[in-house]
Amino acid sequence: MSANDEKKLISVLIADDDPGMRLILRKKIQATDGFFVAGEAVTGEEAMALYEKLNPQVVFLDVDMPEKNGVECARLMQDKNPACILIFATGHEEYMGEAFEVYAFDYLVKPFKLDRLEQTLSRIYDRLHRVKQESATPPIPGPSKVAAGRLMLHHREGVSFINLDDILLVQREDRATVIYTVNDGRYVLSETLGDLEARLDPAIFFRCHKSYIINLRRIRNITPYGRWTYVVQLEGTEHDALITHEKYEELEKRFS
Repeated sequence: MSANDEKKLISVLIADDDPGMRLILRKKIQATDGFFVAGEAVTGEEAMALYEKLNPQVVFLDVDMPEKNGVECARLMQDKNPACILIFATGHEEYMGEAFEVYAFDYLVKPFKLDRLEQTLSRIYDRLHRVKQESATPPIPGPSKVAAGRLMLHHREGVSFINLDDILLVQREDRATVIYTVNDGRYVLSETLGDLEARLDPAIFFRCHKSYIINLRRIRNITPYGRWTYVVQLEGTEHDALITHEKYEELEKRFS
């Protein structure tokens, strides 16, 4: 397969110390249209190294791995890229609660049937192909200040101002805080999501997930994502956000 062909497919990393399970996952994923296996890891440390190198869109994780377990890996992966789809494939059913905490897309308990894996891959494909590729915009690092409905962003070249009403979404992305605005605006900040949240009007902006803040006035619809999370689609942007079940219930109360 050429490099150009691989770019069109959904990249998958498999992390499991059981060679038999890696073989099952590899064969099924490679045989599924739209996917390719970018790499395989035997230990947690190896999984993290490959994750940093390959930046896969999907990761299949065992829980019980040498050096670093799957839950620890998932937390680090989710912090780097909250959009990465994490699936646990494990014989340990008791870790389902911890998987919920890292917003896993699915939790497969070994031994699972291949049609169960097919369903998961189908939902992943549908999910990722609803979102078009992001357009590249030069990042603008720096802290921000808010006054009179305007957000002031400091950066090396000077200062930029944006209207708070123009903010559609704020998210953690590659260990930075990124603001998406109308007209495809994108601003990368060095401050934390919590710091920015404290400056935003809570009547308009809602922390729906540890990695996302959304503009309540821009919500278009909410659809299921995995077993415990939902996707929030926003007006005026191709980018979307995740919302936890607890936050979804809180949102329902606010709109009732």
